[in-house]
Amino acid sequence: MSKKRNNRKNKKKNQKESEDTSKSKYHLTKEILSYVLIIVIAVILSAHLNVVVSGSMEPSFYRGDIVAIENVHTYYGMQEFDPYNDIKINDVVVYDAQWYPEPVIHRVIDINEINGSKYYTIKGDNNEVEDPYLVSPEQIRAKVITIGDNLLIIPKIGYITLWFRGL
Repeated sequence: MSKKRNNRKNKKKNQKESEDTSKSKYHLTKEILSYVLIIVIAVILSAHLNVVVSGSMEPSFYRGDIVAIENVHTYYGMQEFDPYNDIKINDVVVYDAQWYPEPVIHRVIDINEINGSKYYTIKGDNNEVEDPYLVSPEQIRAKVITIGDNLLIIPKIGYITLWFRGL
């Protein structure tokens, strides 16, 4: 009798250990998937955020603010907006300037047609004069997202990035 009892106990013990191992694997898999999801979201968000490095757009946003953007070209091969057709006067864009080594975030103040080609006149809200050169659609990298008439901004958090970059 005691042999049978020991066999049953061993069976139950082995069954419980097997269940515990399955639960442990399930929790580990769930935790790994959570971390992967967090990393994927961080990568997507980082591609859609831009740190403001100067005061040229004050009071719309300030140095150290982060603006949410939609990109012309993403890392995923998709085009989020068309710089030839989707930009209007008063849009705030990020573009590769001929006169500054970093991307510039300024407002479109006029749209020009010259010899059949489109160009934008762009100016910082806090600047007295427009940017020195007209901007072609090819130079535009992104557009700041607006909700209604409000720019989507995360205040001050970009100072960490500015500090690391020495700006």
